[in-house]
Amino acid sequence: MQPEAKDPEEDSVWDEPPSMLWGLDPMFNAFTRLYVKDILQMRESCQVPGIYFYNSHPIFKVDVLGTVVYKREREDFFCYGAGARSLGSSARGDFNPANELKKLRQAQHSSSHLEIGELLRVRGPVKTSRQQREIMASTYYKVSDPVMAVQISWMMEVPQLYRQCYDKPFQLDGSAQNPNIKGGSASYLLGRATRILKDFLKEKDVTRFRPYDVQDLLQPLVSRQPQPIAAEQEPEAGPSSGPSTSFKQLRELLQKSLQILEDEGLVFRKVKSQDEVYHVTEQDKDLLMAIRDILREDCRREKYAEKGCHILHVLSSVRQRYSRNVSKAALELVLKALECNSDIISTSDSHYTIL
Repeated sequence: MQPEAKDPEEDSVWDEPPSMLWGLDPMFNAFTRLYVKDILQMRESCQVPGIYFYNSHPIFKVDVLGTVVYKREREDFFCYGAGARSLGSSARGDFNPANELKKLRQAQHSSSHLEIGELLRVRGPVKTSRQQREIMASTYYKVSDPVMAVQISWMMEVPQLYRQCYDKPFQLDGSAQNPNIKGGSASYLLGRATRILKDFLKEKDVTRFRPYDVQDLLQPLVSRQPQPIAAEQEPEAGPSSGPSTSFKQLRELLQKSLQILEDEGLVFRKVKSQDEVYHVTEQDKDLLMAIRDILREDCRREKYAEKGCHILHVLSSVRQRYSRNVSKAALELVLKALECNSDIISTSDSHYTIL
């Protein structure tokens, strides 16, 4: 996807942030909503091709809304001046495979062939090919906007993003390099640790664990951190001294990461004790069964027969019958999993009933 056929400005010598620090910038992994003129003028990184900078913010994927001003179509690819469209259909009456296939082909043709003047939304990484800045669309769809509601919303939101984030330079001060200082890389380090734990739980299909089972996963994050200079170090520890500084950092990082997982409902402690056993919410078969039983029993009552049980009612029942430590966030994850599995159905944003 080419926003325009225009050569980007030539890069001049400037202080590019080190690549190892790019992840500290929240814009790095986001689909940045930039104006096309800014996409064309971004500087390409001297360290990593395909990474660009807007006001010192590292960017490699963008999200744009625009009008098609030209198109070039071939059998193997389409090239537009902007892009986007979603598919959807509803079937009524008897199912006819031939008619449905015809409708599908028509919908596919409508979504993939765009005309001049149509509104499109495009998301994807930026690249420079033959001295032209392009968006390699990972997602694009035609936007139906008869009363310009989408365009007005976009024009109100994007300037705010520029003021609040994009136009503020990416700062690398002392807090961005010392994890012992609040803010800076401390929050980045915590985000990395939380992601590592989430990936571990997902890949290993863990049902329950203790903190020491996952502690070693975070050790490399602490090991990479710079040590205090000699003048700032505490006196050498004797035989009766407490844990080392690195161990304390590791333990603190682990506790904060586990707290985030609890707040998001991904894990919970059925019984809070010194044993510190964490249950993985979506893998806890007993919790899923308890919630199913509650809905099955209570939805038979006249009070809940028509609309189903409110989520707060289910939460109260789960805490009484299973564990008082189950959070609302954890319950919402289980209800979503049960609904995806067609065990229950939501009758409103907050009510559920058994199938």
